[in-house]
Amino acid sequence: MFGNRENGISHRIVHLWLVIIIIIFSGTVIIATFRLSNAFMRITAASQQNSDLQKAAHELMNASDYLTEQVQRFTLNGDIRFMNLYFEEAFESKRREEALSKMDIDSSADAAFGKLQEAMESSVNLMEQEYYAMRLVVEAKGYTDYPEVLDDVTLSAEDAALSPSEKIRRATELVLNDEYYEQKDKIRTGMQKSLIEVDKLAETKVDSAIVSLKHEMGVVHVAIFMQALIIFLTIWMTTRLAINPVIDAVVQIKSDSPITEKGSNEFRYLARAYNKMYDKNKSSIERLNFKASHDELTGAYNRAGYDFLLTSIDLNNAHMLLFDVDNFKTINDTYGHETGDKALIKLVNVLKGVFRDDDCICRIGGDEFVVFMVHSGSMQRRQIESKMEQINAELESADDGLPPITISVGIVNGKDAGDAENLFKKSDAAMYESKKQGKNTYTFYSG
Repeated sequence: MFGNRENGISHRIVHLWLVIIIIIFSGTVIIATFRLSNAFMRITAASQQNSDLQKAAHELMNASDYLTEQVQRFTLNGDIRFMNLYFEEAFESKRREEALSKMDIDSSADAAFGKLQEAMESSVNLMEQEYYAMRLVVEAKGYTDYPEVLDDVTLSAEDAALSPSEKIRRATELVLNDEYYEQKDKIRTGMQKSLIEVDKLAETKVDSAIVSLKHEMGVVHVAIFMQALIIFLTIWMTTRLAINPVIDAVVQIKSDSPITEKGSNEFRYLARAYNKMYDKNKSSIERLNFKASHDELTGAYNRAGYDFLLTSIDLNNAHMLLFDVDNFKTINDTYGHETGDKALIKLVNVLKGVFRDDDCICRIGGDEFVVFMVHSGSMQRRQIESKMEQINAELESADDGLPPITISVGIVNGKDAGDAENLFKKSDAAMYESKKQGKNTYTFYSG
């Protein structure tokens, strides 16, 4: 499925399968995470519902206590404001009815709803006693502006015969006696029973959601682990089949060697294609007539060799150094052409001793030379400066009987040139800048 051993594993097929597997497990993680989120939301919803139901139960009790407070105040001091507040709560705010409607959510809350309904019934029953007490106060005070509902309350003959002060006393007794508070306790008991049922309901829902949450977390953990394993395998396979072979190939290309055929099937194919071109290029270079490509006097590449190198060297990973011998005409005129020729030979020999074997030295004119420093993209400026200092020191020495030689040099990083034509123009401009500075120096092109 992945190719035979001799040709290597097909990186395309391996990559395709790994992508498919990653998509599958990524989908699993997404689905499991979605379900995990749903389980968490169910827990949150159950907790929120429990809180809402508890609030509803307490709200009914609070509303009942509020009614009690207003009716007791009304019977104690006869202030009609408290009666109005009582009926405003009973007929307008209706917090008890609202609390009961919040409890009636679905069949799961039936038990809690039933208990709260019992508390509501007790509260409604207690209102009859409260109406009676307020009717007594209305009669005692002679109020004419009161809610119509009190018209339906009929006082007993015995109570109707009481004096105003006795009616007040009787009304107060009705909302403060033991019988009244027994009814209040029934309301509170119903509320507490409702709260117990609410807690049971919440516990059941939360427990169920937690079980689901744990299950989904387990699925997510497994899916994430498998996804991480597949990603690790993908990285390992990519490194082994593609990245490492490419890194090794770059090293071999920089060292001007054939590429080792290893890695994926596709990379091996590229390596074989490169090696064929490498062999042909080597053969072509070797077939070049030495006389046709080299300067007869100095042994450096001549103009033809320079033109060939300019088209074959990776300029983005090279430096070009343009050398011009200072006052060369004066040397010829003063010491003779033979000495001038020896001076040029000395210059080339010095350059060969300072630069690497891979670097190319060319004579492109009478006293103009070019050095291509190949595979030097990462070379630090200080390294080149050190070479220039060494060259100047050796050329200035007169131990060989030749007059001291000075040079003006222009230096350009191939990355700053863009193409071969600009490379020469910029190195020439840098060299002339050295001339302007008084010769016997070097200049890096800076744009």
